[in-house]
This record gives sequence, structure tokens and C-alpha cells, in this order.
Amino acid sequence: MLDLRTGGGVARVFLDCPEKANALDSALLRELLLCLEELKGDESLRAVLLGGRGNAFCGGADVDELRALTARNASDFVLKIHSVCKAIRGLPVPVVARLHGAAIGAGLEIAAACDLRVAAEGTKFAMPEVRLGIPSVVEAALLPRLMGSGRAAWLVLTGEAIDARQAYAWGLVEKVAADIDAEIENVLKSLVAGEREALRVQKQLLQLWEESPLGDAVAASIELFAGVHR
Repeated sequence: MLDLRTGGGVARVFLDCPEKANALDSALLRELLLCLEELKGDESLRAVLLGGRGNAFCGGADVDELRALTARNASDFVLKIHSVCKAIRGLPVPVVARLHGAAIGAGLEIAAACDLRVAAEGTKFAMPEVRLGIPSVVEAALLPRLMGSGRAAWLVLTGEAIDARQAYAWGLVEKVAADIDAEIENVLKSLVAGEREALRVQKQLLQLWEESPLGDAVAASIELFAGVHR
């Protein structure tokens, strides 16, 4: 269900359930979480690539599993999605999302948890949960930070899709490419060129800048800067 390849300082992780558009069920989420936890301890890594096999990055949560949710097990399922997103953000190296075909619902949340997002021309992005009678939750909370509150509200309230060019204009993705694999290799080459420890500290700082008050973020950055000179 996962295709993992490592080499040259890069781990390439692909969701590999193309017959289901890489829909996220509990088994796939569990396997992905275990993979990410193992990669966290790989001192040779400079970057991680996360993509999907087949015609789409990820079509969202598995429909059959969503239909089976009740008040007793719904929280457990979304916590599995959150755990994967948290593990992505907890990786000490930059994570690049390779997006093609569609990134829907929980698949878009996983993409949002990555540090950089590269989309193929024509990729569709949507948060259709309200049309299924449920709210967008967990790492959907990252969308206002990436896009601004109004644009995030448009996605989660209307449930309508936007294309890759609109996603780029709104700040949801950093690159749109006609040849996504060539663009991905360019991005990975740039990341691998960075000094290992500096890359890891820079990722820490990015999250501090995002989550902490300005004064706290600046103070922490001074301490981290000094740390790399010890």
C-alpha cells in the first residue's frame, strides 16, 4: 500500500492504492504513520518526497470507512489522519508534496502538512466534507495559514474544487509544473544542496514563525542560530 524508496539523502514515499485513488483508510494511515516514524530517525536524510501512484495524489478519506463512522468511532478515525499530519510536520527535514490528479479532503490536509507543495497542471483541490454532512477538521486548520482566512473559508464552506493555477494564485501550492517530475527533481536538488543541520534548524524555525508570537519566535531563532555554531 506504500512504495518507499531511499537514496541520495531523499526518501520517496508514494501512496500506492491507485485502484482507490489512494483513498485513506485506517490500514493505509497506520502504514504511513509507521513509515514516517521510521524515517524520523534516519540521520542520512536531507528531504522527503510524498506522492501518490496512479491518476491522483489522494482522493481523500475512504468512502466506505466514512460511511461506517458513528459517534463512538469518528474521533478515532480523524485522530489517525491528524497523527499522520503531525508526523509529517515532526520530520526533521523538509517534506515536499508531489501533487497530481486530485488532492481531496484528508489528502489535501496531508499535503498542507508538508513544507512545500508542487502540483502538476490540471490538479484539482477540494475540501468537500460539508457536502457529505461533516465539517473539515484537524489539519484543515493549516489552510488559513497557507491561503488566508477568506480563501480557506471559500474552500471548506462551498466544497467546490479549484485547479492548480488557482491554488498557486491563492498560495496553496508553491509551484505548478507541466513536467512535474522534472520540477520535483529540481526542488529536491535545491534541498539536498543545503547543509544538513542548517536544513533541520530552518524547518524548526519555520514552524516557530508560524505558531509562536513574534517576540518568542525571534528569541528562539537567536538561540538556535547560536546553537549551530557550538
